[in-house]
Amino acid sequence: MRYLKQYFYSMDDKKLFTKILKLKAPWFITKVVTDEELQQIDVWVDHEKHIQVMCPKCEQFYSVYDHAPERVYRHLNVCQMKMFIHIRMPRVNCPEHGVLQIYSDFGENGSDMTYEFEKQIIDFAKECSIQAIGRLYDLNWDRCWNTVERAVNRGQKRKPHAVPKRIGVDEKSFAKGHKYETIVTDIDNGNVVFVCDDRQQESLENYYKQFKQEELANIQAVAMDMWDPFIAATKAYVPGAEKKIVFDKFHVMGYATKAVDKTRIAEHKALRESGDETLKGTKYLWLWNEENVPELRKEEYYALKAMDLKTSRACAIKDNLRHLWDYRYEACMRKYFDKWYFWATHSKIAPVVSAAKTIKKHIEHIVTYAKHRITNALGESINSKIEKVKRMACGFRNRAHYRAAIFFHCGGLDLYPYPPTKPCLRYRIG
Repeated sequence: MRYLKQYFYSMDDKKLFTKILKLKAPWFITKVVTDEELQQIDVWVDHEKHIQVMCPKCEQFYSVYDHAPERVYRHLNVCQMKMFIHIRMPRVNCPEHGVLQIYSDFGENGSDMTYEFEKQIIDFAKECSIQAIGRLYDLNWDRCWNTVERAVNRGQKRKPHAVPKRIGVDEKSFAKGHKYETIVTDIDNGNVVFVCDDRQQESLENYYKQFKQEELANIQAVAMDMWDPFIAATKAYVPGAEKKIVFDKFHVMGYATKAVDKTRIAEHKALRESGDETLKGTKYLWLWNEENVPELRKEEYYALKAMDLKTSRACAIKDNLRHLWDYRYEACMRKYFDKWYFWATHSKIAPVVSAAKTIKKHIEHIVTYAKHRITNALGESINSKIEKVKRMACGFRNRAHYRAAIFFHCGGLDLYPYPPTKPCLRYRIG
C-alpha cells in the first residue's frame, strides 16, 4: 500500500492517467479535472497535429478532414470515482468512400462507454439484473439495457451463418394466457440459435427459411415433442424429415406417467368410498422413477407396488416402457414396443390403454432414437435457465427484450466489444 501511495504522488495527473488509460502516441491528455463533490474524474484527450487517419472501409490513410462533436465515454471507476473521457474524434475524407468517422480507440461508434467499461457491464449483466447494475454504476435502466442489446446484435453479426447438424425444438412460456416463444437449440454446442413468437407452424418455418435447401439437407436430426405444427414445418422444409424427427423420450414418458396418475386418482376415489385410505398421500411415489424415490419413502414405495392395485400395474407398465430407449437398433425397438403395446392395451386400465394408443400413433418418430440418440433434455435445461432469467428480471413485458435476454444468456455469442486491431492514427509520412 505504501508503494502505491508513493507511485501516485510521484507523477503528475496527466502522466498517471496516460498510464491508466494505456494511451499511446499520437494520443495525449490535455486536461484532468477531479470533482470531489460529484466523485467524478474528467479526462480530455487529443491527438498530435501532424497525423494521418485511416478510412474505416478501405483502410487507407489520409489527412484529417475535420472533427466530430465532442463525445464523452464512461470509463472504469478510478479510486471509487466515476471516470469520463472527453474526445473529439477525427474524420477522414476518403476519395472513394467520402467523409467518414474513423474507428475509435476508446469505444465503439454509437456507444458512450469505453471498451473496458462496456465489457464490465456485460459481465455484470450475466450475473445480476439490469436494475442492480444501474444501482451499482449510477446508470439509468435504458443505458444498461442498450448495452445488452448491442452485445446481442454484435454477437449475432459475428456468428457464422450455418445450420446445426442436430437441433432441438421446444416452446417456452412468455406470459400467462398461452403466450409462447418457439426456441431452437443446437444440441451439439448447447446454445439457442433461434427464438420466434408463438408456437405455430410458421414460427418454426421462419427458422428454416433462413437457409437454402442444400443447407437444410445437412440437418441430421431434429428433437421435438409431439406437437403437430412443429412436425409439419419440419416435414415441409427438411429433406428426409421422416427419418430425422426424433420425439423426445421425456414427452413420450409423460403420457405414460399421466396415465398412472389418472389411474391413481380413480382408484383412490373408489377405495375411499369403502373407507380404504391406502393411496392417500402417495401421488409423488407413483410419479417418481424408482431411482428418484427418497430413501425414507422407499419401504412404502415397494410395499405399495407389491399390492394388488390397478395403480401398481399401471406403474409397472410405465416403468417397462423406459426400457424402450435402451435398444440401439430400430428393429429391436419396434419388437420391444409391440410386446409392451400388447401388454398395455390388454391391461383393461382405460388411461393406460389411451396412452398406449397415442404413443403407437407416433412410433415412427420414436424409434428414430435408435439411430440419432438425442433428446430435448438440453432444451429443458435451457428452459430452466430462461426461467431463472425471467425471475431475476421480474418478468418481461416486451417480447423483443425477452428474446434479447435469451440470446444474451443462452446464445453462446461473442458479446464483447473489441478495439481496432490496427492503429487508426499515424504520424504523417514525408
